[in-house]
This record gives sequence, C-alpha cells and structure tokens, in this order.
Amino acid sequence: MTHTDRARTDGAIVIGGGIAGLATALHLAAGRLPVTLLVAGPLGAGAATFWAQGGIAAALGADDRPDLHAIDTLTAGAGLAEPEAARRVAGAAPAAIDWLVSIGAPFDRAAGGALALGLEAAHSRRRIVHAEGDGTGRVVLQTLIAAVRANPLVTLLEGTSATALLTDAQGGIAGVAVRDMEGHAAELTGRAVVLATGGLGALYASTTNPLGATGSGLALAARAGAVMRDMEFVQFHPTAIACGADPMPLATEALRGEGARLFNDRGDRFMADIPGAELAPRDVVARAIFAELAAGRRVVLDARLKHVERRFPGVVALCRANGLDPLRDPIPVRPAAHYHMGGVEVDATGRSGLPGLWACGEVASTGLHGANRLASNSLLEALAYAGWIAADIAAAIPAGTPPPAAVPALPAPPAPALRQLMDRQVGVVRDKAGLAEAVATLAGAGDEDATRVALMVASAALARSESRGGHFRADHPHPATPTWHSRLTLGQVAEPGTEPEPDRVRRAAMTDDAERQVA
Repeated sequence: MTHTDRARTDGAIVIGGGIAGLATALHLAAGRLPVTLLVAGPLGAGAATFWAQGGIAAALGADDRPDLHAIDTLTAGAGLAEPEAARRVAGAAPAAIDWLVSIGAPFDRAAGGALALGLEAAHSRRRIVHAEGDGTGRVVLQTLIAAVRANPLVTLLEGTSATALLTDAQGGIAGVAVRDMEGHAAELTGRAVVLATGGLGALYASTTNPLGATGSGLALAARAGAVMRDMEFVQFHPTAIACGADPMPLATEALRGEGARLFNDRGDRFMADIPGAELAPRDVVARAIFAELAAGRRVVLDARLKHVERRFPGVVALCRANGLDPLRDPIPVRPAAHYHMGGVEVDATGRSGLPGLWACGEVASTGLHGANRLASNSLLEALAYAGWIAADIAAAIPAGTPPPAAVPALPAPPAPALRQLMDRQVGVVRDKAGLAEAVATLAGAGDEDATRVALMVASAALARSESRGGHFRADHPHPATPTWHSRLTLGQVAEPGTEPEPDRVRRAAMTDDAERQVA
C-alpha cells in the first residue's frame, strides 16, 4: 500500500450493517447528525440480523407487563444479568416496536389487527413480535435498509472494512482506518465511532452465524485498549438443523413455542421431566441435547404441527433445501454456537471506557444477557441501545457544530485504460522501454489518486535495474548487489523527465512498512 486517503467528519462513524448499525445510524440522523456508515460487503449481506427467525420480544399483550419481561430476562441470565439493564430494555421494547412500524416494518397481525405475539423458551407470556412467520430478521433488515438508503444524512460506504481504530494523543478514539474491497486504505476521522459489528459464532465449527462473524469488532476495540467483559459466555442454540451445512440452518425456538417436541432415536421425550420442558432456557435445552448426543443417541425435533408451513415458511424452505421434509419427518438437530453474551464493556448509554467509542448489539456487553440470553432479546437490545447511543453522542457533540463537508466515498476502481497499462507495462514481466512509456503516460494523465499511485510504482520499477522478488526486469533478469531500498516522493516522480535515484526511493518503502504496522 503506497497511499492512504484521509477524510474528516464532525459527525459519527458507525461500523456494521445489521440491525444495530442501521438503527443507530437512523437515530443519529434523526437528530440531524451526519453519519458515515461502514459496511464490509454489500448492505444487508453477511448480517446475522437477516437470519433471525424468532422475532423481537416486547410486552404488548393484555396479560403482560415490562416488569414481567425483565424478570424473565433476569431468570434466564443465570445470576449475571443486571436488573437495571433488564428493566430499561424491557421498558423500551414497546416504543422500539412502534418505531419499526413507523418506518414501515410489516409485522404479522392477529384477527382484529393487533400485532400477533408468539411464545419462546423461558418467556412467561406470549410477547414475540414477528414478520412473515419466521422471517422477522430479513423483513426488519430490509425495512431498515430502505430507510437508510433514503436518508440524506447517512453516507453509506459499502464494501469497506474497518482495519483499526484511530486514537488521539489522549488515548481517545478519533476515527477509523479502513480498507475497501480493492485493497485501498483510508482513514476516516470523526467525533464519535460506534461499533455494531456482531458476534463471533464463526469461530466454532458448528454455528448458525454467518461465516464472517469472527469477532472483528471485538478485535478492533481490544487492540485499542477497550475492556472486554464476560467473554467466556457463548450461547449455543439448541436446535440447529443437523444437515451437514456450514453454517447450520436454524430451527427457530418459536417452533417449540408452538408445540414442537424433542425426541431421541429411542422415542424418548427427554425434556419432559425438566422444568420448562422444551421451553426451558436455551442453555438447559442445549445441554440436554448434547448429553443425548454424547451418549450416542440421535436427537430430532418433531415439528409436524398444524399450519407449520404457513407459520414457519422459512424453516420449511431451509429443510427442503437440505433434503429434509419437516411436514413428513422430524428434523435432526444439535446445538450450535449462536450468540455471544460477552463483548466490549459499555455503560447504560452504550459508551465504552475509551472516549469517543460506543458499541451496540452483539459486540457490546451491556449487562442485559448475563450468562444466557433470553430468546428474542438480541434484536430488542440493539434497537433500545441504538436510541440511547444516538442521544448520548448528540449530547457529547456541542450544539451548533457546523455540518461537515460531504465525506468522500473511497476511490472507485481506476479506469480500465490505466489498469490495462499497468498490466501490460508494469506487470509480471517488465523492461526499460515499457516502463519508460508507462511513466511518461501516467505523468501526463492527471492527479487522481490511482494515477499518482501507479506513477510511483512505475517510476520505482524503472529505477530498479535488477530482478528481485515480485519485480522482474526482462532486460536485467538477475538480482544486483548490494541490496538497497528505494526512496521516492510523489513530488519527485510527478515532475516529467525526473527519474528517481535509488537512494531516494527508500522513504516510500519505509512509509509503506509504517502504514502496515499502524493498520
């Protein structure tokens, strides 16, 4: 890498394209704060939100209250969930659902028009809001994506991965070093950075997570010095579909809420005598299934329920895509890594211990989940903290901050003609005539970043009259002695007719090494 772009915004930088990142960006924009949203791939691709089947927990039923939701959360958290976090998040749930409805989320409705409410493990009431049966994550994600794309205050950088958090002299977070899919690097500085990068399930051989869920946001924060909390707590979903796929498709917990039952290959309903049976907390069900598997027995989920194809079209489609028919035969299942309860330690506003850094969603440890997440609290947590984070960032940035200049998108791929020139004359095999022609052409081709970088490559190749490693000169096919590092500056090579001397090019090589170390 020979060049790094730098861009500044007095707004916020949000890293991640799932529910946490999109909701945070929208709440920030609603407060008139410009947002730069970084997404590693195309928006929506690779987000675990897309795969969320069950729904979003919210105490909306006539027989339900937020305090009952909070109690269920604390019970599932096995002694480590924090009461204040549970109370606040459960209390925020109805408003979070209203917000999604206001931006167009088409949740399933019961007769009469009220939101349909499902039941999941360890919930004492029906409180799972869902869409298209078991398509909640996909539907919510599509709704958020449409809202983000329509919002002029959100600058979207797709195909852009964060490689490091930038720190200031006081150790606070001042921005993000990034790289796009073409390998181009940039530094984006801003007043606030929000990690919304998801979890780490793909570190396990059996997982329901996208294979990109390797804890990248955790690594970013840890390298910057953030405190990690409860890293040992990983939730294994009890009923991943054991069909040989990687990642494993999921048989949502809502199936068990509607009456699906677990059996071993001897026909025993082994959960029957355990408190809560199939609707016991996830860690309990996962351990019970694991014990059956360890004893050499196969475990299946009998989901041959009335209306299963209408209520759970996603699960039915996943099964059929993997050679299974859940309407005719029970589904083979096993536990798989599904959710990480630990993460970057944050306070009640999502703020980490590093000034300028917030975290939202699975990457954060808010105190809500404790040692075991209650089903369908993950999307809820992201929605609740997105609003609180946006409010905290708005308060942290002084009122009247002038709007920044537009944050430039990372450079587009260079023009085809430039790429063909480099292939042909500065490619695998080079010679003096071709390199000299390339230098002359590039020197007169303008001052775009790609052109300037190409000019430096060609100029240094022309100055090195030997072959070494990836640099092969047909007119000088052998390495020369003594060895030396090339040095050049852009100002030197941009002057037509100026050929860099060998000792001048060393500075570029040293700068390149330093950039790699920073990244």
